[in-house]
Amino acid sequence: MVNLTSVLKYQKYFQTRSSFKLPDKSILNWYPGHMYTGFIDMQKKLRNIDCIIEVHDARIPLSGRNPRFSEQICSVRPHILVLNKMDLADPNLYDVAADALKSQGSPRVIYTNSKDQQCAGVKRIIHEMVNIFSSSNRFNRSEEKEFTAMIIGVPNVGKSSLINTLRNRNMKKPNAVKVGAVAGVTKAVGERVKILESPPIYIYDTPGILQPSIPNVEVGMKLALCAIFKDTDIGFHFMADYLLYWLNKNNNYCYISYLDLKEPSDNIDEVLVLSAIAKKYFRKSKHNWNNGSNVVPDTDKAAYSFVNAFRRGIFGEITLDGHMLS
Repeated sequence: MVNLTSVLKYQKYFQTRSSFKLPDKSILNWYPGHMYTGFIDMQKKLRNIDCIIEVHDARIPLSGRNPRFSEQICSVRPHILVLNKMDLADPNLYDVAADALKSQGSPRVIYTNSKDQQCAGVKRIIHEMVNIFSSSNRFNRSEEKEFTAMIIGVPNVGKSSLINTLRNRNMKKPNAVKVGAVAGVTKAVGERVKILESPPIYIYDTPGILQPSIPNVEVGMKLALCAIFKDTDIGFHFMADYLLYWLNKNNNYCYISYLDLKEPSDNIDEVLVLSAIAKKYFRKSKHNWNNGSNVVPDTDKAAYSFVNAFRRGIFGEITLDGHMLS
């Protein structure tokens, strides 16, 4: 960790970029066919749904939410917004973000860590659902004795993990849906999964669905850092560059010790080379002049290590949307 004295010293002489630029913005537009068909299938299910649970990443409470959800799905059924991965987000911004989201039309905002069965937010989801079921007019489903929810969100925010945790906690039964640490594991609306006996509550898992066009580069890079895109589509070098830009801009210099640097830098190529050398990340590189090879710093491995450290919370509890909430 870098102490306050060092931060003040760096602030005096160190200037970072005023904006982040990406050579090719098209890499941020990922909308495979299963997202298109998945959204249509979700709309078809609405007649038999009592409640929508939208899950989003607590590190980006405002950025990257699919506006089509609020316009075409959440607007026709009671809606709970779950901000998952709260253990990685800045707790000082929990209330500020919740207030901002409520002002945008999400009256029920719950923070969770879906990997923790003892999380108070996970328990609160069931409580909110029961309140909704008891107070809502179910119209065509008024005679039904069981209740059904549908969980929605962009990719890799923990929807499937949350279903499993609700099932594990409330029914003491094993996982029912497949989970993964990469985007795009769930590709279709699944079968109903029972998560509570009394009252009987079922839930549909759904594929993560992005908006077809990302509004700007910063939103896209925040999504990429949170693994909502496929890493192979974006590339760790670009993600590492944005992470460096964000940390410098927010006076978070924890990366200096982690990357074994002597001082802050705004040059990602320099940072990755120095870090790779310090951490002894090397690879063989072929050259043509004598069909031989030499050993060079493995900057790809250094970039992966840098981004992965952010995802594990090494640089602290970070809300990437912090500037949007101040």
